[in-house]
Amino acid sequence: MLSIIDAAGWPIWPLILCSVIAVAIIGERLWLLRNAVVCPPLLLNQVVKNYRQSGVTPQILTQLTTHSPLGQIFAAGLRNEKHSAEVIKESMTEAADNAAVELERFLNTLGTIASIAPLLGLFGTVVGMIEIFGSQSPQGANPLALAHGISVALYNTAFGLVVAVPSMVFYRYLRGRVDMLLFNMQQQAAKLIEIIHGNRSE
Repeated sequence: MLSIIDAAGWPIWPLILCSVIAVAIIGERLWLLRNAVVCPPLLLNQVVKNYRQSGVTPQILTQLTTHSPLGQIFAAGLRNEKHSAEVIKESMTEAADNAAVELERFLNTLGTIASIAPLLGLFGTVVGMIEIFGSQSPQGANPLALAHGISVALYNTAFGLVVAVPSMVFYRYLRGRVDMLLFNMQQQAAKLIEIIHGNRSE
């Protein structure tokens, strides 16, 4: 690996930095964007059960606020249980917007890496071509300088694509996962509103 980095020259270092950041973002988002963490499937039933047994208590609101993003949305609605459905919906929508910001954290950075990695690879290619042309002299080309320039050009192009393709794939996947989680949370929030106002039995 070190020999490849040495052959690729200094332009490879920005790509290595981008790859490290991309891997960190992908791992962190995959871990935090799980259903069990964001939108627990049994939370709505538990909230409805507690609501019918003891109503809205400070303990329930505190537990929901620290439970999950879906719990925060439920807590926002329960705080306004005595108001109209529109007020409850508005408060839950605001909480959902805040949750969306958290769910989408770092995704723009990952998308940016996917976009600039090929350009950084192209920059390395240009640097390699400059070295190739710089190796020309009236006495002929310097074989070592020529080989190094070719290595810089090819390795940076290849590594730029290696970083960009997985980054773009995971960016698209994680964006889709966020959209799905937000949709599920909106559906469950709507069910809770109907239950609070007696328009739904469960």
